[in-house]
Amino acid sequence: MDIANNEASSLNLDGGRGGSDSDSSGDDDASLQLRLAIPQNNGGGYSSAAAEATHHVQFRKSSLRSRWLVLGLTCIVMTGSYYAYDIPSALHQQLQDYMPPSSNYETNFNLLYTVYSIPNVILPLFGGNVVDRHGAPLCLAIFAAAVFMGAVLLSIGVANKSWEMMYIGRFVFGLGAESLCVAQSTIVSDWFEGREVAFAMGIGLAVSRLGSIWNNVVSPKVANSSGGGIESAFWIGALLTSCSVVMAGMIVLVDKRATRKLKRRGGQALPSLTVALLENEVVELRGDDGIVSREGDEGYNPANGGEVFDENNEPSTKPCIATVESGVHITDIRTFGPLFWLLTISCFVVYGCVLPFNNVASGILLERNYFTSAPESCKLEYPNQCTVGYLVESSNSALEANGDVCLIAPSQAPVLPSSVNHTSLDSGKSSEWDDSSYVYSPLTSTNVDCGDSFWLDACTSDYCTKQHEATEHAGKVMSIPYLISAMSSPPLDHLVDRYGRRAQIAVVSSSLLFMVHLTLALSSSSPIGPMLGQGIAYSLYAAVLWPSVPLTVPKQYTGTAFGVITSIQNIGLALFPLLIAAIYDGSGGRYIPNVEFFFMSCAAAGVVVGIFMNRVDRRYGDKLNGATGTEDEEEVIDSLREDGVRDFDDVDDDYFSPLHHSG
Repeated sequence: MDIANNEASSLNLDGGRGGSDSDSSGDDDASLQLRLAIPQNNGGGYSSAAAEATHHVQFRKSSLRSRWLVLGLTCIVMTGSYYAYDIPSALHQQLQDYMPPSSNYETNFNLLYTVYSIPNVILPLFGGNVVDRHGAPLCLAIFAAAVFMGAVLLSIGVANKSWEMMYIGRFVFGLGAESLCVAQSTIVSDWFEGREVAFAMGIGLAVSRLGSIWNNVVSPKVANSSGGGIESAFWIGALLTSCSVVMAGMIVLVDKRATRKLKRRGGQALPSLTVALLENEVVELRGDDGIVSREGDEGYNPANGGEVFDENNEPSTKPCIATVESGVHITDIRTFGPLFWLLTISCFVVYGCVLPFNNVASGILLERNYFTSAPESCKLEYPNQCTVGYLVESSNSALEANGDVCLIAPSQAPVLPSSVNHTSLDSGKSSEWDDSSYVYSPLTSTNVDCGDSFWLDACTSDYCTKQHEATEHAGKVMSIPYLISAMSSPPLDHLVDRYGRRAQIAVVSSSLLFMVHLTLALSSSSPIGPMLGQGIAYSLYAAVLWPSVPLTVPKQYTGTAFGVITSIQNIGLALFPLLIAAIYDGSGGRYIPNVEFFFMSCAAAGVVVGIFMNRVDRRYGDKLNGATGTEDEEEVIDSLREDGVRDFDDVDDDYFSPLHHSG
């Protein structure tokens, strides 16, 4: 075929797609017969063909109204995962009461988050690569199934009071949860374009975080209720993750249907070729003669107009096939630039004072504000007897050394007996107790399980009632950051898309996090202000971090890049809980102030990395601080959608056809 001729020629275009646009429907091998007019080009290679081809692209997934259905389904999938992930953090105190007494409780508890993160040091890296190669929708369903299995095993472990089984459940949960995030982010990137990407991600984060908020409010109430209990609180999480599996299956069907419709139109096959041509990727033109001409090969001569030659080195007149080589390999991460790696380091340190803080936020708030220790000067009138409950025969008040009644502040815990000695023979209601005997000398707060009717109703009702109120209050307060994130993420992401300033906002959010944890460490003020600051900082940072990832790598590596940054993030999320437990134990079983000092150091490191990131970003043309797309790019996308309105019936986007026809 002589490209120098001014005639129209036929090209067989392979319908496969590379990178994060990979299709899981199994239709990638289908070929599309498309007729392209290729004008004369005496030295520009195939660029003119690519330019002409781009005018024939009418439909992409981002032009379909069903993209909003896909977004809604991904939100439901992630909501179940977020709810189940955060259950231990909301039940920090209840778990301590429920599990067998141990001086290593804080380490045992934080290991629930470490074993979750350990597999995700490696898996998201390959998960992202698998998503790029095999398609995000199918991967999403597989990862959601792993999350469900992990939630079930965790619930079984809680029911049997087995830390080992709980660790197995969290490990299996972790096998799917972080890769689930990678697949979800890739799906959003595939279905949305331009300034809609970060806005869609913001909606996804907002709705998903409702799962965390719901958990922080509901789980303590269920665990504290006599008709529910801590076991029921964990089984609710397992039930919600089963719903996530169903929604992920629906996404597979919707994506498969949309891809088939678009392929029949040719809208999804052309971009792989045209983008490769425009970006000088290796493009292979193979004629029926079997000989190959490749732009980028040493034998390629643009002066010949990009001719294809047969085996006799003569210009071929037979039809040719255009193929784009778009393999994605894990070793390609070596080509990622410094801007991506600075973004990754920033994620590592900044999230170190966000997610690990939430893991122990309930304990911090109880110790600092809502269930502080009783005054040491207060002693019970009868130290070896129960305080409030049906085993108490007479009043047992807390008294000062001078005999005056001790004034217990609303935020302070009631005084516990110094020791107790009771058996099932002491009451006709002992069948409601978890054990047959309760002999503790001395008695400490770790011995009191407020989920056990003996403590809740028979012996220390005042202590348990106040603890339940405090844990539920703490759960609501620790939901403030997630509530702010849920409300502010979509508008923030939209503003970031329009005005940029991502690297600069990263510095501001890290600085705010530093001030938040400084306040929690050194003051005794209400936690509402710091929690508001935590929520604002977290929302700002999340709004700029994840949408920045696609801006630092080529499009075909989007899924892999999300996997890399998630993998490195989980190195910190595996180590930080153990560091926090060690700091807690080394501080005499207290969070304040040393654990907060650790969070301050993470935030300070985020400020330093952010400053360097801004300097590098300036050298790379303000990829992060600039707006996502130009006005011209947005007009092109909008015009494609407007032109496609009359063709929506042809695409058969049935999922939103009622909205279309009524509009």
